[in-house]
Amino acid sequence: MKNLCLLSYLKKEFQTTPSNKEQVIDFYNEATEDYRFWSNDLNMHFGYFDLFKTNPLKRDTMLNRMNKEVFKRLNVTDKKKHIVDLGCGMGASIRYGLLNYPNLAVTGLTISPFQVEKGNEMLNTERGTILNRDYRNTSFKENSFDGAMAIESLCHSGCSTDALEETYRILKPGSTFVIADAFTKKDFNEMNSLSKYTYKGLCESWSLENLGNVNRVKTDLENLGFKDVKVQNIWYRVAPSVLHVPFTISAFILKKLFKKEPLKPESIKNLKGSFFALLSSLSLTNFGYYIITAKK
Repeated sequence: MKNLCLLSYLKKEFQTTPSNKEQVIDFYNEATEDYRFWSNDLNMHFGYFDLFKTNPLKRDTMLNRMNKEVFKRLNVTDKKKHIVDLGCGMGASIRYGLLNYPNLAVTGLTISPFQVEKGNEMLNTERGTILNRDYRNTSFKENSFDGAMAIESLCHSGCSTDALEETYRILKPGSTFVIADAFTKKDFNEMNSLSKYTYKGLCESWSLENLGNVNRVKTDLENLGFKDVKVQNIWYRVAPSVLHVPFTISAFILKKLFKKEPLKPESIKNLKGSFFALLSSLSLTNFGYYIITAKK
């Protein structure tokens, strides 16, 4: 009887600990206000700086430039194409694509019910839709899409092999997969103490299972059958938008204090994550920001 009681207690304890997926859902259900402060267009990623083409003082210009760079690598032309956005957030990248490519259709995936509801309201078009699905198990048929993109979303699964495998399955032969995200250059046990602290802080703050090792991800893509895998480190392009972080954090906190509004736990986590992102950009031997392209 004592053993049964103990088992019941342990089962209850384990059930009360939220899984990483549950933490991600809670985070994005509650953190939208933070991202609206970061981006008027609700872009939930860092930006791409291009000398003479983007203004480093205008954050949304750089954030939308990142969208442009991803779509450019997807080879989206005037032909009709249907692509999938893996971890689409509020659909900002989808809206950018639909606005600039009249023949494009985009299906976005997110595990946040809030993002599904509000994101679809903002899309308001038959060419774009957001579904409540996990990009590791999409339920789509094989060879469904003409391309796939993932902007700072696969990090929530550590850019896991099963996520890459599912993407390969649902892509049509000859189509392109584009990832824009932060990665580690070393395994955790090879990092110095400060980098380990930064790594743990990033993962805990933004509910990341782990950050993918860029070398392992490249190998996984090739082993799965992807061809022409190109890995481009663009940290110097991303750095100007990362430098906006301390000023944005300060302004957000001051706004809350002025309105006498409490900071939600998700907001505090988001602010911490932004700080650790800034810290990681100073450790170039351990972290990098990459755009990876691969063809099926």
